[in-house]
Amino acid sequence: MAVQTIDLTRGLPGGATTSPLADAFARPITYLRVSVTDRCNLRCTYCMPEAGLPWIPKAEILSFEEIERIVAAAAAAGVRSIRLTGGEPLVRRDLASLVRALAAIPGIDDISLSTNGLLLAEHVAELRDAGLRRVNISLDTLHADRFETIARRPGLERVLAGIDAATAAGLVPIKLNCVIMRGVNDDELLDFAELTRDRALYVRFIEMMPVVENAGEQTDRYVSAAEMLARIGEREGLEPVAGPGGNGPARYFAFPGALGAVGVISPLSHDYCDTCNRVRLTADGRLRLCLFGDYHIDLRTPVRAGASRDELEALFRGGMLIKPERHHLQLGEAGSRMRAFSEIGG
Repeated sequence: MAVQTIDLTRGLPGGATTSPLADAFARPITYLRVSVTDRCNLRCTYCMPEAGLPWIPKAEILSFEEIERIVAAAAAAGVRSIRLTGGEPLVRRDLASLVRALAAIPGIDDISLSTNGLLLAEHVAELRDAGLRRVNISLDTLHADRFETIARRPGLERVLAGIDAATAAGLVPIKLNCVIMRGVNDDELLDFAELTRDRALYVRFIEMMPVVENAGEQTDRYVSAAEMLARIGEREGLEPVAGPGGNGPARYFAFPGALGAVGVISPLSHDYCDTCNRVRLTADGRLRLCLFGDYHIDLRTPVRAGASRDELEALFRGGMLIKPERHHLQLGEAGSRMRAFSEIGG
């Protein structure tokens, strides 16, 4: 089904309200993922073609001021946590200024960042000082040659330096997102899990999802979360543990005495739609109500037309009426084209 834009600008009451933001299934919506760009400095094989994607024209990308206005309306409606994503968010210049502006919005309690880590070390101090609290870092292999094969770009040492810099800056807990692919990097499951013994790292293994870019190989590459945990647990038993906080959908397990934990994110084998608490703002100003859904709400047009905060808040609240109960991903069936595979991790 083609993506459709829903017009909620008519027939909704204006004015702020004090009722919590919730969808039609009584799920509180407190978490907004904000994509600041569709561009990326990697070309991961499971995420996008080597030549890249048809990039959104610059004039259609929201400015930082427009993002700030939309987030202020979201906060008034009840959103409390913001995650900045892309593409790769750090390719957008002066991201710290946006973090600073969002941190000053009343009601926003937490700002985090999802990144591939290539540019993190050089920006981490200014981001922390601006108000960034936590980072998620995508890393699919611990081998430099394999990194270049998967990402089609070199950079493992830069990512590892970014992890160390984020740790030193106190942006913890650090979550590492690893997309597991059979025959590609599934032999590194134990190596990644071992990282959690002596460092407060939370390694989250993500099932490979069926999207346009990997439709031809997804069935053969797919490894279920249950298989991942079983293979890790063969060395030493894993025990369920509480997560490190944040808004993500992972289930966590730990080795006895480990400082960190292993998580699994399983949109196919064990979806988490019943506890979904998030919506996503795309770089060009569309409010997506489900990462894999077919509908979105155009917020760029009203914000550029001078919509007030109350009017934008009403659009957020109206959008909750059409947020779907769940996605319908199926193994081997291509879902939506994604601008960032790690969007799924919270």
